[in-house]
Amino acid sequence: MIHKKKRPFPDDFLWGSASAAYQVEGGWKADGKGPSVWDVYTKMAGTTYEGTNGDVAVDHYHRYREDIALMAEMGLKTYRFSVAWSRIYPEGKGKVNEAGLNYYDDLINELLKHGIEPILTVYHWDVPQALMEEYGAWESREIIHDFNEYCITLFKRFGERVKYWVTLNEQNVFIGLGYRTGLHPPGVKDPKRMYEANHIANLANAKAIQSFRRFVPDGKIGPSFAYGPTYPYTCEPDNILASENAEDLNNHWWLDVYCWGTYPKISMKFLEREDIAPTILEGDMELLAFGRPDFIGVNYYRTGTVEMNPLDGIEQGAMNTTGKKGTSEESGIPGLFKSKRNPHLDTTNWDWEIDPTGLRIGLRRLTSRYGLPILITENGLGEYDTLLDGDIVNDDYRIHYLKSHILACQDAISDGVDLIGYCTWSFTDILSWLNGYKKRYGFVYVNRDEHSENDLRRIKKKSFYWYKELMETNGNNLQNIQSIKSKEE
Repeated sequence: MIHKKKRPFPDDFLWGSASAAYQVEGGWKADGKGPSVWDVYTKMAGTTYEGTNGDVAVDHYHRYREDIALMAEMGLKTYRFSVAWSRIYPEGKGKVNEAGLNYYDDLINELLKHGIEPILTVYHWDVPQALMEEYGAWESREIIHDFNEYCITLFKRFGERVKYWVTLNEQNVFIGLGYRTGLHPPGVKDPKRMYEANHIANLANAKAIQSFRRFVPDGKIGPSFAYGPTYPYTCEPDNILASENAEDLNNHWWLDVYCWGTYPKISMKFLEREDIAPTILEGDMELLAFGRPDFIGVNYYRTGTVEMNPLDGIEQGAMNTTGKKGTSEESGIPGLFKSKRNPHLDTTNWDWEIDPTGLRIGLRRLTSRYGLPILITENGLGEYDTLLDGDIVNDDYRIHYLKSHILACQDAISDGVDLIGYCTWSFTDILSWLNGYKKRYGFVYVNRDEHSENDLRRIKKKSFYWYKELMETNGNNLQNIQSIKSKEE
């Protein structure tokens, strides 16, 4: 659609930014916190870029008031953060750590004091190490109960002040990289175990949403999904079919369960033939039916382009975690699809396609298939930033990226998508799980690198002022907003 006149962003649109506890907080064993799997995994040789970890990260645990003051100065409408499970339950269950609850009490109150709507993510990949050691975490149905008890603790403590909640962040990523490619903890490469763990995570998500209805009846909840719409490499019918295969297995496999409580039939038949389908017990599908969310959380960074993959074709190729452009390899599933470089799109230095139109396409697909409101819970550009003399960071490339994607959001709203908010990734620079500190996403530069914490000073980038002006106009002056300065005068 080409619109003669675009619809404005809603008056109550949630302009925001996002983070994850392990990537920003630090304080990895402060005030009674127990270890998470990432506290252990990152200290194993060869698991992260140059051995980086989140022991200190950007020290948000001790500097959250300073960071929230910057959010207020910018005019942020909402801030999405995650709670570290092992900060609340050091052993994953049992005795609650009151100091952990107090920390998030203080963080939430500080946000509200500045008029910033909190969006609380219950789980962003940092399962307590104790549960991994006791029963394998997401590979055991015991976690359904323990996760639900953890969620109820948060619902009861924060539910009167927090009205927007995210259950599981990017289940497709932490399950896929944890149990298929082995790049995330627990470092498993077994598709059967992956689909079993994924089904258990689906049940845990549904159980948590069921509990949420009791404890926060006036709140809104949904999972966040790492959504990459799929294109066929050419219009050759076999490549169209490959695109259908990828869309079904990579997207519908998760979203159908979230929104409808059912698995897509075509993908389930494939997994059954390969003997890697999950074990579904009596009562499972009834529980999944309780999991329908209030909104779909979308983490969007890129689209995927595929062609048909023969039965003897390629499988998992190497990911680019170094920032050396062009080093990622094709990946696929024999008999279904394999990835191809899209010749019509530029990429980041980490080989992620830059495709704002893909965001619009994805939002339309989700609206047509599921009919639910959508909250963009992550979107942003990870790139090298240079700190110049005078504390200047000219990140015009980030401004261009965000502007093009926000324009795509307005196009989607004009198309008829019910979009309720847009959160960038991220507010400050953060630790990137596998890429260290040089892959920067924030509006605020944090003065540290892989080898030194330096002084962790916060420095506003050029994009900080651009997003500030965007929010002041509610995005409706987007075409005319110029990044006029990089430092306050």
